[in-house]
Amino acid sequence: MDDYQGFIQSVKNKTAIDLGLYKEAQMKRRLTSLRDKRGFKDFTSYYQSMIKSQELFDEFLERMTINVSEFYRNPKRWEVLEKKILPSLLQSNKRLKVWSAACSTGEEPYTLAMIMSKLAPPGSFSILATDLDRAILERAKAGIYTDRSIKDVPNDMFEKYFINDGMGYRIKEDLKKMISFKQGNLLADRFDINFDLIVCRNVMIYFTEEAKHELYHKFSKALRKDGILFVGSTEQIFNPSVYGLDTEDTFFYKKNG
Repeated sequence: MDDYQGFIQSVKNKTAIDLGLYKEAQMKRRLTSLRDKRGFKDFTSYYQSMIKSQELFDEFLERMTINVSEFYRNPKRWEVLEKKILPSLLQSNKRLKVWSAACSTGEEPYTLAMIMSKLAPPGSFSILATDLDRAILERAKAGIYTDRSIKDVPNDMFEKYFINDGMGYRIKEDLKKMISFKQGNLLADRFDINFDLIVCRNVMIYFTEEAKHELYHKFSKALRKDGILFVGSTEQIFNPSVYGLDTEDTFFYKKNG
């Protein structure tokens, strides 16, 4: 077993994170760069130091997860969610259970909360937001953002939910209270069930075809009948029926059974 494959196995044994499910060339390049930057000549010595140092381990998690996000990313898709998908879900269920999977620094679940707060009272929906990276989740909970992140936030939502405190734009507490943040591993964890809406965008492109196939099955099982899976703009599912899903709109899939 070569040095990198040994590293993959050690990480999996220690953390249940399976780097083998990610595209190898991309992940190996990213982690080799990080290893070299820290002055290690091989993955074995890097791993031995990483498991003794929380700083090194957190840095490793940040590097292996892709944390590029912004509010209302691809605004037209969020408009479809607000005008078509959510009103339909609310017609059949007055209390919605929503999951932002791989929520990164929080822009996605906060966008969900802003949209849902326009359509339903706060107590009538729950939003779970999960990510593998604990450091990223702490940033999401802090809710402080830059100009780039907020460029597509509608003016009324900006006025209602953001404070400019000189250090950036801070999410107000009443919006934060609508979301539960939790650490989670999409590829290894068992999922909760009976979600009305699962949002998982711009993450699956980094997984192998086998990992994506498994994940789509898990998402389908986690949805209630007629629940919706909302994916990213590069993640169209070309054979949704394999997973018990039907195309509801572009990048939106409804569970059919």
